[in-house]
Amino acid sequence: MSIDRRLLLLGLAGVGGTLVAGCGGGEYGARMPGPVAGAQRVREAGRSSFPEIGFADWTETEPEYVLYPGDEIEIATPTAPELTRTQRIGPDGRISLPLVGQIMAADRTIAEVEADASDAFASQLRRPMVEITLKTAGPIRVWVGGEVRTPGMIEMNGDLDAYQAVIQAGDFLPTARPQEVALIRRGPGGIRMMRAVDLRPRRGEVVALRRGDIIFVPRSNLGEVANFVSLFRNALPIGFSYAIGGQYQNF
Repeated sequence: MSIDRRLLLLGLAGVGGTLVAGCGGGEYGARMPGPVAGAQRVREAGRSSFPEIGFADWTETEPEYVLYPGDEIEIATPTAPELTRTQRIGPDGRISLPLVGQIMAADRTIAEVEADASDAFASQLRRPMVEITLKTAGPIRVWVGGEVRTPGMIEMNGDLDAYQAVIQAGDFLPTARPQEVALIRRGPGGIRMMRAVDLRPRRGEVVALRRGDIIFVPRSNLGEVANFVSLFRNALPIGFSYAIGGQYQNF
């Protein structure tokens, strides 16, 4: 395992550690090249490309929002308004309900948490109705790994594209293959998707990032992705689960 990859794993294991500050505009935004004629187009990796990982076919469809640690939510109980609370989801992904204790909220949709909370209150309330509202989204983070100088987590303070994220991770190493960078994204149903993007300066594409995206810069080709995913899977904090073969696993 290369030194930079070990640093990535160590850095992500300490979720409470120092974050790499992100920025959607500023100096890096001005330097981001636009696509040019003849640039390498996106290659998508579906189920058949990496059967040992189980990527889904790529889609630009925005999946249903799932809650993350750091999100602030209102937990309203219309039939017992005195129990209504506003609280932030903890680093362990849980929220605390009065009378009944903690339930898991991270990596779940609002409807799923409402159902779980209603079930939890069933022993305490005659009409256990719960309504959850997202008040403030927590930090929006992406991860950059592989052949960059400072791999790790980047916190987005605004719009951020893939090339800007690489720049904030210290730029490409001389050993990097920037014309074939893997972008791993959570798709509908929590299933991982992957596509290859060309991030060469002045030649590459402008690829806007979403919350939770993972960028992996290979040394040679995308065949390294399988090994990267197997190493990376256990390094991510709560709120980063993806479905593999229909079964949810932390990733």
